[in-house]
Amino acid sequence: MTAQRLRDLHRGSELLVLPNAWDPASAAVIQHAGAPAIATTSAGVAWSCGWPDGDQLPADEMVGAVRRILRVVDLPLTVDIEEGCSEDPDEVARLVATLVDAGVSGINIEDGSKSPDLLVAKLKAIRATLGSRDLYINARTDVYLRGLAAGEAAIEEVTRRASRYIDAGTDGMFVPGVSVTDDIRRLADAIAPAPINVMLVPGLPSRDELFAAGARRLSAGIALSLEAYANTARMAAEFMGKAEPTAVSYPVLNALLKK
Repeated sequence: MTAQRLRDLHRGSELLVLPNAWDPASAAVIQHAGAPAIATTSAGVAWSCGWPDGDQLPADEMVGAVRRILRVVDLPLTVDIEEGCSEDPDEVARLVATLVDAGVSGINIEDGSKSPDLLVAKLKAIRATLGSRDLYINARTDVYLRGLAAGEAAIEEVTRRASRYIDAGTDGMFVPGVSVTDDIRRLADAIAPAPINVMLVPGLPSRDELFAAGARRLSAGIALSLEAYANTARMAAEFMGKAEPTAVSYPVLNALLKK
């Protein structure tokens, strides 16, 4: 019933705010801090396993990381699987089934820079493979994040994609990068009753404003994991009596892990 619990959390009387974990310890302390559910950050999980972000983490390593998180938390766990570690819908569906059988309650799966047709095929394959097994699916579209469209065109494109993804079996829509209140309101109205998920970005409205506009979930994304690694670099340099290193940003950390 944990998938249903996750689904119900998107229908509450306030915004569902989910810090994103990247390993068992971060998941455990996020649970200790009072989170209602645990969500992973794909970048943070990849980094913790020694891989750069960007659909580079092998599926077996992702499954191992998820199993380790599940061992230490009691809350519903939703896992960001990026594009599903494959362009083959059947392979993606088998990965998702493995995660569900391990105890995962939800996933995020994204279209990235690929055609929406591919994500539609993956969603259909996932639902067909799972059968009666329940899973909360949050389909992510990168229209705003990748600048695939802007203004009115972005709203129209997200709405078109959302309609197709909902028909294919997604429960909710994740639209990282959207930050204008009116855009959020229009998107939330267009895809209702499917809940809309937004991501922490500079200039994002307050939580109350987000909820009033129709947003139902706020994700931290990479923010916590990136700060943890950046803080480690600062503290390590200070401990060794060295000058502070180049700030650890997303591209810097990804570059450090490319071998």
